[in-house]
Amino acid sequence: MPGQSKHNIWIHLADVKPIALNVSSDEEPLYREAERLVNSLWEKWMRMFNESGSSQEVLARVSFQFARLYLAAYNDNKQVANFLSDFERQLDEIVVAVD
Repeated sequence: MPGQSKHNIWIHLADVKPIALNVSSDEEPLYREAERLVNSLWEKWMRMFNESGSSQEVLARVSFQFARLYLAAYNDNKQVANFLSDFERQLDEIVVAVD
């Protein structure tokens, strides 16, 4: 929202140096939830890959997993948007034909 004040927060991901971000109060819960999800998966996978993967490798796996999930959701949303656009066009044609 324009004009909304922002404030600094620190997010802590895995064992990386904390990252400073400037976010609005409305955005902060989203950033905190993302921080929680990344750390939760990283901790789980660190236990799973404790002998075969470094912290950096596990964090790369976590990053890849979230990127994959993002792209899957993006593609799903694009398909829904296309479906709705086609549906709206067909509905307009029906309404015009009825008049």
